[in-house]
Amino acid sequence: MVFNHLQADGSRTTGCFDLTCPGFVQVNHKIALGAAIYPISKPYGLPYQIIVHIYKDPETNNWWVNYGESIDIGYWPSELFVLLKYQGIMVKWGGEVYSSMVKGKHPHTATYMGNGEMPPAMYDECGTMARMRVEQNSGPLIMPEWTQVNVDEYRCYDISYLIDYVADPIFYYGGPGRSWRCP
Repeated sequence: MVFNHLQADGSRTTGCFDLTCPGFVQVNHKIALGAAIYPISKPYGLPYQIIVHIYKDPETNNWWVNYGESIDIGYWPSELFVLLKYQGIMVKWGGEVYSSMVKGKHPHTATYMGNGEMPPAMYDECGTMARMRVEQNSGPLIMPEWTQVNVDEYRCYDISYLIDYVADPIFYYGGPGRSWRCP
């Protein structure tokens, strides 16, 4: 699933997801922003990989979402943004599971993140984000210079960032949601 979350104030009073955000121009009629992309990884099965790019068109200054290196899903017109009209200042990769029962309220949702496996117990079998790149001023794609991990519900989901001794940094993530660790 490729989803988008836009906000103007850190989600204190603003924020929207996917096609509920005003202004996104959907150009692909088979893959929608926020919809599942098939095949879907099964709980406790090997995950599938997808490639997603978000890039700024240097001619129109529109920000495009691309899937699989060849399929444009849609774009945000440059007029929607003030600072992003020229360049981005931050990139975030991640996953999100909605539950009204958070911050110690029980029961937590049983929704899996990734394929339900938590890292680092089985690096090869949990969800991964790899080949993360940013483009600076229409230059080559480069690895981010600085990264940080954050988990809100660490008993339900987890993330591990592996950068040492690998050619390409990888985020391993996932979790089962409600479980013996996450009541």
